[in-house]
Amino acid sequence: MEAVVAKSIFITGGTTGIGFDLARLYLEEGCRVAVTGRSLSKLPSGAREKYPNLVAYELDVQDKEGMENAINDFAKSGLDVVVANAGRSVGEKNDIPDFVGGSDVIQTNVQGVLNTFGPSLKIMIPQRSGQIVGIASVAAFVGLPGASFYCASKAAVEKMMETWAIDLKQFNVASTCICPGFIDTPLTQQNKHPMPFIMPAEKGARLIKNAIDKRKSLYIFPWQMKCVITILNKMPRWLYRLIMGSSVGNYRR
Repeated sequence: MEAVVAKSIFITGGTTGIGFDLARLYLEEGCRVAVTGRSLSKLPSGAREKYPNLVAYELDVQDKEGMENAINDFAKSGLDVVVANAGRSVGEKNDIPDFVGGSDVIQTNVQGVLNTFGPSLKIMIPQRSGQIVGIASVAAFVGLPGASFYCASKAAVEKMMETWAIDLKQFNVASTCICPGFIDTPLTQQNKHPMPFIMPAEKGARLIKNAIDKRKSLYIFPWQMKCVITILNKMPRWLYRLIMGSSVGNYRR
């Protein structure tokens, strides 16, 4: 039997939470996996010793030059899948927009995606193979109270991924957009409001990996949240604003 050629996976925001859970799944299949994070101290203890195929880069996705250098370095031994997972949110006290924090959200969640996929596509398009994966959110489809910048940033990611699914097909490069509901991560653990249908990060990572492996263009989960978002999207906007106006809290993936 021929040996299976291990894939090379690059994941931003992969030192903790669902990013590392996704990385671990690929590492356990024998893949080469690179993760980025603002602090490598967040990596689980002993991770690099346990997984010799794990490469870690300490940098922020807002660092355009640093991201390009890291991706080019990792790609010397191949680049098959790049996952833009790094993300931030900001609490909007009393639902008053925080424009300083909001700017940081946009820089991380949108510009960070560009800084990730820009150098990746410079490699994938000439090699005529590869897959880019954007981790968006169900918040991409509606405006949620107290989460204006977060919703806007995830909507931008969803639309870019949808367009790239069309544009990049000619180069045999797949574009996959993942839109999760609430997942138990360090980000959502800050929330004070109820989080319906929340699922463990490990389960979320398995579902995301399955969608990536199947090269789906769009994957929204869990199905209950997908149904809720579909209903909210179809109702008259005056009714939506009336219903959501009574909601309290900030929404984060």
